[in-house]
Amino acid sequence: QVQLVQSGGGLVQTGGSLRLSCASSGRTFSSYAMAWFRQAPGKEREFVSTITCSGITSYYADSVKGRFTISRDNDKNTLYLQMNSLKPEDTAVYYCAVKYGCVWSSHAPQYDYWGQGTQVTVSS
Repeated sequence: QVQLVQSGGGLVQTGGSLRLSCASSGRTFSSYAMAWFRQAPGKEREFVSTITCSGITSYYADSVKGRFTISRDNDKNTLYLQMNSLKPEDTAVYYCAVKYGCVWSSHAPQYDYWGQGTQVTVSS
């Protein structure tokens, strides 16, 4: 059983920054690929970013590329999402997720565990 506890998020103005964290209770954190997804009201959950076990390789959705940075600290069992130059369209509930194995995926059904979600609101 893996538990993911998210923190961060909040309300910021356009152009502001936020850093999301996702802490895992497991001690095999390095054996999971991890990702961030988001879901805006009335919309389906969409992929944001993912990172491999080593933390060396990462991938981003086109909508956030150049503005968001995913990282992980395996010693602290924590995943991060640094969000810069935020836009109102980034407003959503953000979820961290993990999957067995070290190969990344942008498809939500392939992930095995999910965080509780945290609200990010970007005002105009």
